Amino acid sequence: MGLTKQYLRYVASAVFGLIGSQKGNIVFVTLRGEKGRYVAVPACEHVFIWDLRKGEKIVILKGLKQEVTCLCPSPDGLHLAVGYEDGSIRIFSLLSGEGNVTFNGHKAAITSLKYDQLGGRLASGSKDTDIIVWDVINESGLYRLKGHKDAVTQALFLREKNLLVSSGKDTMVKWWDLDTQHCFKTVVGHRTEVWGLVLVSEEKRLITGASDSELRAWDIAYLQEIEDLEEPEPKKIKGSSPGIQDTHEAEEGPLETDEAPEDRILTCRKAGSIMREGRDRVVNLAVDRTGRMLACHGTDSVLEVFCILSKEEIQKKMDKKMKKARKKAKLNSSKGEEEDLEVHVEMTLQDEIQRVTNIKTSAKIKSFDLIHSPQGDLKAVFLLQNNIVELYSLTPSVPAPQPVRTSRVTLGGHRSDVRTLAFSSDNIAVLSAAADSIKIWNRSTLQCIRTMTCEYALCSFFVPGDRQVVIGTKTGKLQLYDLASGNLLETVHAHEGALWSMSLSPDQRGFVTGGADKSVKFWDFELVKDENSTQKRLSVKQTRTLQLDEDVLCVSYSPNQKLLAVSLLDCTVKIFYVDTLKFFLSLYGHKLPVICMDISYDGALIATGSADRNVKIWGLDFGDCHKSLFAHDDSVMYLQFVPKSHLFFTAGKDRKIKQWDADRFEHIQTLEGHHQEIWCLAVSPNGDYVVSSSHDKSLRLWERTREPLILEEEREMQREAEYEESVAKEDRPPVPGETQGENYFTGKKTIETVKAAERIMEAIELYREETAKMKEHRAICKAAGKEVPLPTNPILMAYGNISPSAYVLEIFKGIRSSELEESLLVLPFSYVPDVLKLFNEFIQLGSDIELLCRCLFFLLRIHFGQITSNQMLVPVIEKLKETTISKVGQVRDAIGFNMAGLDYLKRECEARSEVMFFADATSQLEEKKRKRKKREKLILTLT
Repeated sequence: MGLTKQYLRYVASAVFGLIGSQKGNIVFVTLRGEKGRYVAVPACEHVFIWDLRKGEKIVILKGLKQEVTCLCPSPDGLHLAVGYEDGSIRIFSLLSGEGNVTFNGHKAAITSLKYDQLGGRLASGSKDTDIIVWDVINESGLYRLKGHKDAVTQALFLREKNLLVSSGKDTMVKWWDLDTQHCFKTVVGHRTEVWGLVLVSEEKRLITGASDSELRAWDIAYLQEIEDLEEPEPKKIKGSSPGIQDTHEAEEGPLETDEAPEDRILTCRKAGSIMREGRDRVVNLAVDRTGRMLACHGTDSVLEVFCILSKEEIQKKMDKKMKKARKKAKLNSSKGEEEDLEVHVEMTLQDEIQRVTNIKTSAKIKSFDLIHSPQGDLKAVFLLQNNIVELYSLTPSVPAPQPVRTSRVTLGGHRSDVRTLAFSSDNIAVLSAAADSIKIWNRSTLQCIRTMTCEYALCSFFVPGDRQVVIGTKTGKLQLYDLASGNLLETVHAHEGALWSMSLSPDQRGFVTGGADKSVKFWDFELVKDENSTQKRLSVKQTRTLQLDEDVLCVSYSPNQKLLAVSLLDCTVKIFYVDTLKFFLSLYGHKLPVICMDISYDGALIATGSADRNVKIWGLDFGDCHKSLFAHDDSVMYLQFVPKSHLFFTAGKDRKIKQWDADRFEHIQTLEGHHQEIWCLAVSPNGDYVVSSSHDKSLRLWERTREPLILEEEREMQREAEYEESVAKEDRPPVPGETQGENYFTGKKTIETVKAAERIMEAIELYREETAKMKEHRAICKAAGKEVPLPTNPILMAYGNISPSAYVLEIFKGIRSSELEESLLVLPFSYVPDVLKLFNEFIQLGSDIELLCRCLFFLLRIHFGQITSNQMLVPVIEKLKETTISKVGQVRDAIGFNMAGLDYLKRECEARSEVMFFADATSQLEEKKRKRKKREKLILTLT
């Protein structure tokens, strides 16, 4: 067998040119003890953390493949929960930037994430209509709440009671009792999707935003409180007068459907509505941490801010109103003699929730977050549609607060999609140009070094010498820029229509352009005298024109400068001689126009990519088609040969970049990463780097490694990946009492859970073999009458000569907490009896009681019927019952003792140092350190 041809692998190196992607939400995060300075934004599959003061990216929380759809910081500010497009959730530590905890339970994108007050539980809502409550500390799922009929838009924990309230696109707001995990109330007062909800006024009021211009307010009264006071119901509901309520009830009719009247926990009645200025749907609705400021926005660029008044403020307002009303009544009474006039003042919702101001941003808002600074300012940060992050601050306490834009992050990306890319000849600078600007990036640091305004750019290149760049625009102009100064040197009206393509001549003295006005024009570089300075500057002059019958889409010189290839709108590629402009060849065969093409370095091959999704490889000597390759699942947008080789890259609207071998007609590798269609790519002159741009506004850099890529292995890996994907999608074994396709556990089957189950099975088989060997060994020793050496299993030796049963326990400890239940669900019943016997041994020894009890109770739940009907297992279960109860009791006592000890220590510490525990002490220490440093600096400067 001959040697297989080896290629070198390209790998993803970096994502840049992106400030924040549209699918997720922006949130404030606490870093280095500072609040209101750092924000986390989704950036395709990663999360970027930006410093708003410096406008710098300081941390990247790296994702895997799926796009980020939701972010939520933990209440303690140490962690960030990130929800992804495929339904997985990862929890990142903001200190280390690592995502150690992964939850897999949802089948579709995550739409909502919320922590409870202490940060111990996390509720996730998804497009698959389920809500799952996760135990963050134990890293496992608690339960799944099913009931919504469409995507969940928000889910909130209540602080005081163990309840959860959720809203969905099915027009419902549902109340869930988390003790029993069922929905006890459904509010059906909405006619359209409920896009957001918040709890305000000490959780006595719920505000919902739907697809109209009303924000509906609902009064919540907890029935226990009503019964305690034994008052009639309407009076107990705070903050609204009975009169208002009765009228609303008359209008709306029955507003909620109670599943069972006896287990009602609270009442939820409509209190009225606040009118928004926006006419479209509510996109986001949120309150700040204090619950005082409420804000919402629609699909436009205006954020409406409201203030929720406290009881004292409302009382003051009502007293003022009363005074006014009395004065008015006095004036109106004809004689002015009657002193005690009966005056009624009704309190409306507008008295309780006051409009503060509107914040107008520079573009459409995609998401926002609020934070109250200690100085009393309200800070609002926005992620905008055009790849910008803006921070506004306002002081709500002043009479007419004016929002002020305090900072914005714009430098790190374009406002619109990048349509053209180019590398400089030294492989260091990368040019990207979009509808309004050109940016020059340093390839190694990924920093933007120059930004220049331009018209809508379609094609570009660096002028030889890398000191100037030329841009071709949608209006048919050529724009020439100087990189050192960032100035526009010259604008030339080159074509009547769009200037679709340019190709630099191999002798580097000129270039050729092709446009929608059916002409190809030849240009030469020349130095002209500059009016403003004594030196000459670069300019271009037109030398020849080639008129054609169709619009020109793409032009390309052959490396020897003898031939010019021109792709036309009639789906053909015409080849002309450069010197005489005579026709040489016509390449026809594509069903749709050729959008991109390139000629190989030796001028032997031309590859063409078309909107018909095919790439064709032609010989340039006779114009014969060597091969037609079905390249992408959508239009091929860009094609370029790797210098000094017959390998080429194609980019398609199907979000993939593929590398091909034009001699063997082989597909070498696929570079996946972009989440929207790819517009263009550029290969560096040395072939080591590829940069690509996409509709997801990101630029990606791919780097050639020294790792050889063997096609057979690549195909094998592809098949394995497909198999793993199909395993995860297979129908799971139905648990008794559960219908096929339904899922009441919180996990979902993934390749990891299948592998974990296989590891358990292997460990138990090893345990069976080893115990059988030990029995044999004992019999041999007995027969021989002396001790015979026992060969040890290499696996057990690797674990430090442990016993087979201890090895099984090690395997159980090695399974991720979030995947444990799902792995046990896949485990066949034939292994369960052995597992139960082993559990009995382990629990008696008192090792890992919590983990073992969790596994034991789960197995008993799912295999209840088979275990109880198996006579052999009765004594095992009896023993387990005894040992488990006693050992769990011991563990509980130990925890109780530790808690009491810690409480005692805390009291002792507080009594001694009369400062409130650790938090204050550490902050004071930090302050002292800071002051000392300042003093030292001052002394140094003085000396």
